[in-house]
Amino acid sequence: METTQPFCVKYIYISFALVFTLVQINVLAQKTKTKDNFNYLVREEEGDLNKDGKMDRVTVHMDTTNKTSPLRLQIMLSQPNGKLALAVSSTQIIEPQYPADKHGAYNGYQIPDFRIENGNLLMWSEIKGGNITYQFRYRNGNFELITIDKLTNNSTKGYIDENTIFTETKFNLVTGIRIETDDTNSTKILKNNKRKKTVLIRPLPKIQNFKFSDKDRY
Repeated sequence: METTQPFCVKYIYISFALVFTLVQINVLAQKTKTKDNFNYLVREEEGDLNKDGKMDRVTVHMDTTNKTSPLRLQIMLSQPNGKLALAVSSTQIIEPQYPADKHGAYNGYQIPDFRIENGNLLMWSEIKGGNITYQFRYRNGNFELITIDKLTNNSTKGYIDENTIFTETKFNLVTGIRIETDDTNSTKILKNNKRKKTVLIRPLPKIQNFKFSDKDRY
């Protein structure tokens, strides 16, 4: 003889199933929301990075829902089928606009610029007392840091005068040659205004491992 379950038991089963389904939907929604937080496009650049004659794309998005306003760099490379595929995604290469360690204060620097020249990716960033440009090349499936060009000054007054000394640092990571050159607006002659040394970094830094704080290393 077929037995039937009491109505209350069926009701409990149905209620449990409904609650379980709602919980799963909520979890999925939270995951989707977390994934899509970088919702504001700040920078976009196109050019051929992988030397296949097709346009690749570089984007920077900001997470406007996070109080620190973090930024995400993504590089999408063209494929034989004509579509773009994500090759790099990094949230550590650009400093958040309002870093946690500054307790809600603006970091003082504009969002870096990206451009593609001669098949290489250039990143220009403001730093204390100047700016720095990183150049990355695409090789063997990675973007390697190959040159750094940094310009700083020693002014502590908030403006440039005749006593200000400008220092340009050119670092070729492929050859390891690092050259610092000092200059000034005045007519005085600077002693030892050019310094050259060899600094070998192997393997070359890769963009996916690069942090905005690495600027202090160079």
